[in-house]
Amino acid sequence: MQKKKHYSSCTTILVGKKATFDGSTMMARDEDIYEDFNPKRHIIILPQNQPKKYKSSTGDFELILPSNPLQYSSKPDAREGSGIFGEAGTNSLNISMTATETITTNALVLGADPFVDTGIGEEDLLTIILPYIKTAREGVFRLEALLEKYGTYESNGIGFQDENEIWWVETIGGHHYIAKRVADDEYCVCPNYFNINSFDFVDAYGERKNNICSKDLLDFIKKNNLNLTNNKDLSKEKNFNTRLIFGSHTDIDKYYNSPRAWFMLRYFNKTQYDFDNEDSLFNSESDNLPWSLKPEHKITIDDIKYVLSSHYQGTKYDPFVKYGDLTFRNKYRTIGYNKNGELTLSHIRTNLPEKIKCIEWIAFGPNVFNVFIPQYSRVNNPNKYLENYTEEVNTNNFYWITRLNAALADQNFDEAKPLVEKYQNLIGYKNMEFINNFDKKFKEKNTIDENELEEANDIIVKFVKKELSKLLNELLFVSSLKMKNAYSRSDA
Repeated sequence: MQKKKHYSSCTTILVGKKATFDGSTMMARDEDIYEDFNPKRHIIILPQNQPKKYKSSTGDFELILPSNPLQYSSKPDAREGSGIFGEAGTNSLNISMTATETITTNALVLGADPFVDTGIGEEDLLTIILPYIKTAREGVFRLEALLEKYGTYESNGIGFQDENEIWWVETIGGHHYIAKRVADDEYCVCPNYFNINSFDFVDAYGERKNNICSKDLLDFIKKNNLNLTNNKDLSKEKNFNTRLIFGSHTDIDKYYNSPRAWFMLRYFNKTQYDFDNEDSLFNSESDNLPWSLKPEHKITIDDIKYVLSSHYQGTKYDPFVKYGDLTFRNKYRTIGYNKNGELTLSHIRTNLPEKIKCIEWIAFGPNVFNVFIPQYSRVNNPNKYLENYTEEVNTNNFYWITRLNAALADQNFDEAKPLVEKYQNLIGYKNMEFINNFDKKFKEKNTIDENELEEANDIIVKFVKKELSKLLNELLFVSSLKMKNAYSRSDA
């Protein structure tokens, strides 16, 4: 069976627990699609509904799954026949996963370990891993076993998260990988290239405390002449630039990938480094941008939403700018753009009852114009506004109303942006108010019933739905006034 293409071009941010505003771990990724607008939905998979035998819809991969799956959430493609592509979710032990950031490699790597057309990939990963892991670290090892046995048909960047740790995995060729634990006091940014640029082989072949890799990776490097450095003994290397030997080094990285990492790093470390000098080490097209840094301030939900909605605002690369030298507009691919499909931020908090530890902040459609809806993850039934999908445009669906608002706002950006920001700010602070009040209520209870969590989720959705409908009315009015056949007087 010929592998169907599902080109995705995503952006990921990972934040350690000492770098966040509330001591949580936070992991977020937007799913972007080349080939279609790809409607998404939010669902809950109960253990009895998890398949016993998994079969890929887009290829020949098959797998008999373990008999003890956990309940988990998923953000699959809504249209039947396109494959699952669960993308992001959290299981009933508050373990989260995001899969996958499509990354790049090079000819030396693929010549030594080619992709496996019948292997695992983006469509499969969430479904065959998330229901079977109890910690983020376990996610790395389950993925390792699957890679060794079946291989992969693409280059993947995959995140695993629990309340204490986040692990980031990047596959190498068809069967190999490296994984690195996000430092508690750092954040990491990941566009569509090989991201990890500092790896400790001593740890990876020793305690495996913060670095893990394929058991034969050093032999693989040596056998295939992949070591491009003057260091002949990598087994003693504690700070090795793995991006150098496993990553791509193409011209497209300079306008497609590096600028996205640059904008996020520039936002969180704006005074520490010189990001705006084109001759500096960390400029917008640099090959040497760091994967991780300590942020200059604690990172919030709003911060993550802002950077993952970036259209390079405040720079000459903003496609909406109308002043200065306009030749730079659209030079770089933005993070927030018309084919964003879904954005999920997994927010795993500490010192809270297990049933309310994790909140999934969910957004559909173009990030520049959309909003988050926070949902407690430990429920049996998702809200219908997020779950249901109709082939026809329907304003009672979170995906469609977001896309309608975005299409109207984009065409009338100057007039629409203040309206959109007003609603984004309103919904943003009301979301935090809802969560704070519900958290306080649930912390005072001895037991928390799933029905109560579902009711809380429904109250949040009801508010957001009402405000998005108001915004649609306002954007439609603004757009109508700018129709080409507008005239200054009526027929009176």
